[in-house]
This record gives sequence, C-alpha cells and structure tokens, in this order.
Amino acid sequence: MLQGISQLVTNDPAVGEGPLGLIGDAAVVLDGDRVVWVGPRVSAPAADRALDLGQRAVLPGWVDSHSHLVFAGDRAAEFTARMAGRPYEAGGIGTTVAATRGVERTELLRLARLRVDEMVRGGTTTIETKTGYGLTVPDETTSAAVAAESGVDVVTFLGAHVVPPEFDGDPQGYLDLVCGPMLQAVARYVQFLDVFCEDGAFDGAQTRRVLAAGQRAGLGLKVHGNQLREGEGVRLAVEHGAVSVDHCTYLSDRDVDALAGSTTVATLLPACDLSTRQPPAPGRLLVDAGARIALASNCNPGSSYTSSMNLVVALGVLQCGLTAEEAVQAATTGGAAALRLPDVGFLAPGARADLHVLDAPSYEYLAYRVGMPLTRAVWRRGARVV
Repeated sequence: MLQGISQLVTNDPAVGEGPLGLIGDAAVVLDGDRVVWVGPRVSAPAADRALDLGQRAVLPGWVDSHSHLVFAGDRAAEFTARMAGRPYEAGGIGTTVAATRGVERTELLRLARLRVDEMVRGGTTTIETKTGYGLTVPDETTSAAVAAESGVDVVTFLGAHVVPPEFDGDPQGYLDLVCGPMLQAVARYVQFLDVFCEDGAFDGAQTRRVLAAGQRAGLGLKVHGNQLREGEGVRLAVEHGAVSVDHCTYLSDRDVDALAGSTTVATLLPACDLSTRQPPAPGRLLVDAGARIALASNCNPGSSYTSSMNLVVALGVLQCGLTAEEAVQAATTGGAAALRLPDVGFLAPGARADLHVLDAPSYEYLAYRVGMPLTRAVWRRGARVV
C-alpha cells in the first residue's frame, strides 16, 4: 500500500472528483503489476507492506506515444544553425540515417536502452518508439529488433520517413521497397506503421500508398502530418482510420472539423515546436472543437532532443493553451488512446501499476514550477524503478 498521498490523479471520474478523478489524502494498493484498490486512506484495506509518500501527489505514469530512440550520433550543429536563423527542413534526417547505419547493433541497443532509462527516470512508464533511421531492409530490420528489445512498450515502423540518398529522384522505387520487402521484414517486431506526409518527405498520393500497405499487413496506422505547413496529413489520417496524426501544428478549419468528427487522436509535440521555432500547436482550438488530443515528447536528435514529459506537459499549458488538467490527461489517457492500450494512463482497479510520484502536493505544480526536477519516485509494472 502506498499512502501519504496528498492528491491522487486516477483519471477515473467513477472513483474520484472531476475529470481527473482526484482523491485527497489517498492510498493505492498494488498486487504484482496491477492496481487493486484506490481510495481515501482511511478506507484502505489491509496490505502486506505500506510505504508513506510524505503527502506528495501521485499521477499515472506518463504515456509517451511518439518518440524516435533508435539512432546514433547527434545534430547539435544543425540545432545551432537553426537557432541562428536557418529554417527546419525534413531533409536533415539524412544526417542521422548516415550515423545510424554506421554503428553496430550492440551500440544501437546500448543507446536505445540509455534513452529508455532516461524516460523512465522522468516519470514515463509507457513508451512508443519508431524505426526510420535505417531506410534499408537490413537497417530497418535491425532498428525494429533493437526497439523491441530496448524496453519500450510499442514499436512503430517508419520506413517512410524520408527518401534515402540511394533512391534520390526515385521515390516510387523506394516505396516499392518500403511497402514490400521492408514491411515484410519488420512486421514481426512492430504494432504500427507511420508515414511522414510533408514537403521534403512524402506527398498525399505516396502517403495513401504507404497507409494502404500498412492496412494490408494488419498494422495500426499513424501519420506525421501538418508539421511545417497545412497539408493532406490530417485528412488522410482520418480517412484511413489512423489511430493518431502527430504534430498538427498547422491546421485548417477543415482539419479541425475532421479530427473532431473522428476517433483519430491529434498528438501534439510542443517541445518539437519550441525547438524548431514553429508556432505552438492549437491545443485549445482542438479541445474546444471536441477533438481527442495527446501530448508526447517526439524525442529525436534533430527537432526535439528531450524526453521530459514533465516539460511537455508544462509546454502544453504555457504554449498550447491547455489547462493543467487537460495537459495531464493528454499525457496519460490521451497517449494511451494514441497507442490503443486499455490498461495504462489511469489508476483504478485493473490498471497497470504505473505510478509517478511528484515532489509537490498537486499536479498543478508541473506547469507552475516549469523546468524543476519534480519526479520523486516511479513505479513501472508494479516495480519501483526510481
């Protein structure tokens, strides 16, 4: 039993107050990797062991539904140039592709595991990551296998990230590879397929082709869309029943209406918008329209080299116009919806025992004390890891 909880965020209105299902002076009982009881401390059942958390707030662990952890090298020089005025472009991904191809599998796995550990130490207990820095059949297969072995929960195939140099001028030839041998080679390791629908990556017709291949393979679908300008990404994601469309920085009224009328989650990546000096994604507009949103880190070496979901939640409030309550939900239940995972993102009987203890009395401190080290302790699948 965990007790001494000043504020418990359950995300279940049936067991607590308001949309976050808040319980004050609370306790949580864990059995193995599951939550078996939540409620006021005074009503707690007997437990074999008890731990007092010193009147700190407890939230579900963050669900980071968009990251790129399998890579080598860095792009610090590119970041510095961007801060000096050079615009962000999708083509910079090629630098990371070259570095990733140049290291051994054991090194890729070591680096990915270090990044997973960093995420967990920051309160993230459910992690998605993508391939996309190999872009050959053997390199993408290695990336998918490394991702599956690294400790993440969900692996996404992103062979359609950009056209690699060896297929320069022949994007259709590269998509023959992506939609055929490459997809077949990685299928046993992955649960989703993603495609970067953007100038400098893949256009609408090419995106349709990739999504159709993913559907034939029985994979869930995701789209990188509307990051650098308005485009077809959001509408194609909704049309194909994609579980999420990620970035959503530039949206037309038609895009907002499409998302609001669908089950596709709009995943916002505010740390990426900050790092690339794009305007913040219109979170307030999406929520008011009735769209389902998630917040994720987009941890990658080029446009968002952070895995701090505490920071992402704060940016959701400070930049995207969300309330603290909405931002916490987007980073927990929203992320779970963007991964189709029914047992994470909340704390109630039957949930996976993933808990994030803040060194603060309330979830509101995440945006109020932006940038401060507020993660005190973390349980993942019932085991204390921080």
